[in-house]
Amino acid sequence: MPGQAVPAPALPAPAALGAVPPQSRRAAVRRALGRRAAGDRAPAAGAELTIVVLAPTDPMTRGQLRRMADLAREEGHRVRWEEARGGTTAPFHTIGGLAGVLRRADRIVMGDPFSRYVQLLLTITRAKDLVVVDDGTATMEFVAQLARGERLVRWHRKGGRPGARDLLFAPVSSSARRRLTPSARRRVEVFSSMPVSEIPDGVTVTANDFGWTRARFGPPAVTAGADMVGTSLVETGVVDGERYLEAVRTLAKAHGATRYFAHRREHPDKLRRLAAETGLEIVRPELPLELIARRGPVGRTILSFPSTVVHTLPLALAGTGVRVAVCDIDPSWLTDTASPRAQGFLSGVTGTARDVHRLTSVTSPA
Repeated sequence: MPGQAVPAPALPAPAALGAVPPQSRRAAVRRALGRRAAGDRAPAAGAELTIVVLAPTDPMTRGQLRRMADLAREEGHRVRWEEARGGTTAPFHTIGGLAGVLRRADRIVMGDPFSRYVQLLLTITRAKDLVVVDDGTATMEFVAQLARGERLVRWHRKGGRPGARDLLFAPVSSSARRRLTPSARRRVEVFSSMPVSEIPDGVTVTANDFGWTRARFGPPAVTAGADMVGTSLVETGVVDGERYLEAVRTLAKAHGATRYFAHRREHPDKLRRLAAETGLEIVRPELPLELIARRGPVGRTILSFPSTVVHTLPLALAGTGVRVAVCDIDPSWLTDTASPRAQGFLSGVTGTARDVHRLTSVTSPA
């Protein structure tokens, strides 16, 4: 995603399942930011940059990106919304429309180096400065794969034999990997809150400590109860659905959790069943959870499975007294089709977070 990552405020309240409000983006921005006259502020730093959103098909992800895009515009940035997956001819229109911009750009900032779309666009650019901005667990795997010279494959897909599409796309993926390898003519930086252990020679790693978020929002009101953060491990085929449901039910009962913040990729049918069988209030955040939590209210304890938030929430909520607790994924929960590397990777996500943030471990249900 060429452009600049723009931090944005959380909206006043997330939406409950089955009651997701219409995407009245201007009204939401006015409520969150207040209305300011154009002459009341100086142009935003980096306003000459262009943020390109390669729109996904998932409705919840689209909704979050729409809101982030509007908030970025309010900050004075230029945003291009590209329906890159909107049909057979959409990729050709998107690539053709961006080719000139990519060739002229001196710096490219991307959000997902594993995206085939991003990899394809990387073959066009001549930029000498490439920056990967991502606070997801995939960042850990991306840096490690780059250090080892491996092909770029998402961790939950690794281990299987490449399919026909993988083989067809292999030359593009290889070209992208070479462009993401630092050289005398090209600088590569990773900006992330995630811990990385294998840093390739020449790659600059800059830590995101969520300082802007803490300075801009909160501190949040902290309630006496517990909140729970959902994961899409069932949807990606890593964890068995029944095992996950039982784990959520057990944890919620043991810790008095009342709210479940759904991952944007969790299936509505699964969430409806969770609500019916656990009594949890299902909340579908309109913006990334770090911003929602910082705005508050938030439970004194946040329960999570291995995911990005066990690294990011302790940073965003530092100094608030909120405790983030992580529940390990028991090997018996994994599906037969899960990647052979799944258990080790998930344990690594939990272990590194516990070491860095001293998280309290929650015992997995039997």
